[in-house]
Amino acid sequence: MKRAQPAALLLAALLLPSPTVAAPHDLVISGGTIYDGTGAPGFAGWVAIDGDRIAAVGRGKAPAALRTIDARSQAVAPGFINMLSWATESLMIDGRGLSDLKQGVTLEVMGEGWTMGPMNADMKAKALARQQDFKYPITWDTFGGYMEMLEKRGIAPNVASFVGATTIRIHELGEDDVDPTPAQLAAMTKLVKQAMNEGALGVGSSLIYAPAAYAETPELVALATASAQCGGSYISHIRSEEGGIEAAIDELVTIARQSGGPAEIYHLKISGERNWPKRDAVLARIEAARQSGLDIRANMYSYTAGSTGLDASMPTWVQAGGVEQWVKRLKDPAIRQKVLAEMRAPSGWENLALATGDPSRVLFIGFRNQKLRPLIGKTLAEVAAMRGTSPEDTIIDLVIEDESRVDTIYFLMSEDNVKAMLALPWVSLGSDAEASAPEGLFLTSSTHPRAYGNVARFLGKYVRDEKVAPLEQAIHRLTGLPAARLKLADRGTLAAGKAADVVIFDPATIADHATYENPRQFATGVSSVFVNGVQVLADGEPTGKPAGRFLKGPGFNRCPS
Repeated sequence: MKRAQPAALLLAALLLPSPTVAAPHDLVISGGTIYDGTGAPGFAGWVAIDGDRIAAVGRGKAPAALRTIDARSQAVAPGFINMLSWATESLMIDGRGLSDLKQGVTLEVMGEGWTMGPMNADMKAKALARQQDFKYPITWDTFGGYMEMLEKRGIAPNVASFVGATTIRIHELGEDDVDPTPAQLAAMTKLVKQAMNEGALGVGSSLIYAPAAYAETPELVALATASAQCGGSYISHIRSEEGGIEAAIDELVTIARQSGGPAEIYHLKISGERNWPKRDAVLARIEAARQSGLDIRANMYSYTAGSTGLDASMPTWVQAGGVEQWVKRLKDPAIRQKVLAEMRAPSGWENLALATGDPSRVLFIGFRNQKLRPLIGKTLAEVAAMRGTSPEDTIIDLVIEDESRVDTIYFLMSEDNVKAMLALPWVSLGSDAEASAPEGLFLTSSTHPRAYGNVARFLGKYVRDEKVAPLEQAIHRLTGLPAARLKLADRGTLAAGKAADVVIFDPATIADHATYENPRQFATGVSSVFVNGVQVLADGEPTGKPAGRFLKGPGFNRCPS
């Protein structure tokens, strides 16, 4: 037999198929416990990332990578979603969003009633005149224009937003207590659809505040219907969280039923000690609506105090026309006496100062007037005693002197109720706060500790220590649950093809440190955060990389006019 020549053997070898060698991934996170955001139990495994996407999630031996992170003894989860963020201004001042970033938040969701668009010329002028320490030009007109501007400035977290029902109302009706004509209501619904086309998630309302409180149910149904026609949802600071909470929930349910869209309650709570026993009846009301087939959910923060302004302690009629008209009316002795009488015996509106039960449970955290800033950190009881005035007179005087709503913390809720509601499977988390840092302009006022600790407090105090929910379910409620509500199909879970928003944290040590006395203290326990595949937090410290994007809602570029 004739032997093959070496050249022939070489040619044959070249013609044979060679084994495929997989290219190494950009990054592999291995050694940790993977919680995929669906609510399934965690498992030992790895997550591979290529570019801005998750390439694969698996068990066993991790694949090759250009870079690896050892997540041993830590949890690996989708990035956390803050369902109620007020980072609208703070991200323009500092795009890192540190107070949330250090808790693993990768998406700030805005839109509680007021949004930074759409704006007309009058709205812009008033917004500029009312700016406090944060000064910035208003270069946009539309909802989408603001969101795109924020992304272009460079931000660490992703951002998304509902369009504010209050903003829509002011755009067409101003700040007075008036009802829209049919033509005006049509213009308002058109603005909603325009915002949906620009990427809004739906419509958000805040119904205890002027001028939002002037909107009646049919107006809200019309706006929510326009949103639902574009795939959006309705989300609301309901009309009462105190004695009228049952009727307020009924209104939200009506809006959901008549609009045909989902609905969500902002910062679910029962305010005022006399109302705390209503918890079971309130939750039963929501559950009944859910059982009837309506998609009703809620979000909340993990604290017993809320934070807003002194406007939430005065009747809404006196606030018609905006802060300038409000202050002018309060200077009228006759009007002042009428307001004082209603503040002491309110009817048909929320009085948070009264709901606290005592002026020592009202804490001042921010003033526009620099001369008043020494009062930051003092209670209403202390300031009233210093001035020798009644609590109600003190509130009125401070609003007049500051020419603003005055930033205020109200201690309103029961710890037992907060704990019970945090255990509910249809409740997600929202800080109802800015995303700031303990430096620069942020030091001119104080804040609520929820800005620095909401997620960490939930995962540490309530999930790990008090066992309100298994860790995998808690993570689902920070990730997959809100992402599904927002119809952000590529967020909220760890799976091949999904956006690479990932957080690595230690479930055994994650903790909040912010207090009411010293709120600007970062949470600890989160080591790494990735946004769109870019590491924005490494070893617990920001990298400064602007990886955040404007995430568009379901009607983007396809909402029917």
